[in-house]
Amino acid sequence: FSFFVCYRALIFPLLIREGKPTPFFTFVLALLFCVFNGYLQGRSLSNYAIYPPGWLKDPCFITGFIGWLIGMAINIHSDRILRNLRKPGETGYKIPRGGMFEYVSGANFFGEILEWFGFALACCTLESLAFALCTLFILSSRAKQHHQ
Repeated sequence: FSFFVCYRALIFPLLIREGKPTPFFTFVLALLFCVFNGYLQGRSLSNYAIYPPGWLKDPCFITGFIGWLIGMAINIHSDRILRNLRKPGETGYKIPRGGMFEYVSGANFFGEILEWFGFALACCTLESLAFALCTLFILSSRAKQHHQ
């Protein structure tokens, strides 16, 4: 979880090229959501989640971890494809090709949704499921807009 948060918060912004500026209000809302969600996930896992001995060998955890890992790989690879769509100075819309974009038009969104449902399965907490569902609802609506 913390690797992806570090990737998304620190590494990804340094990799993206100039584009449309993000409105300050949107930035503040996203920051507040990430801080609150990170606190909620961390607190639920460190203070309330109780796992039996051998949990890391449980099929539920293993399946969830693999789902999280595959989702993160799809997300990071799709972000790379999107970053390299246009050459410097180019504008206009281009259809991404390669990777999961051959199967879904919003491969980056698909990867992130898979990632957080894998996380929820691995953690088996109400908070992680709530985050996965929020991710599904928010990103599926964005994916629909991008597809159109």
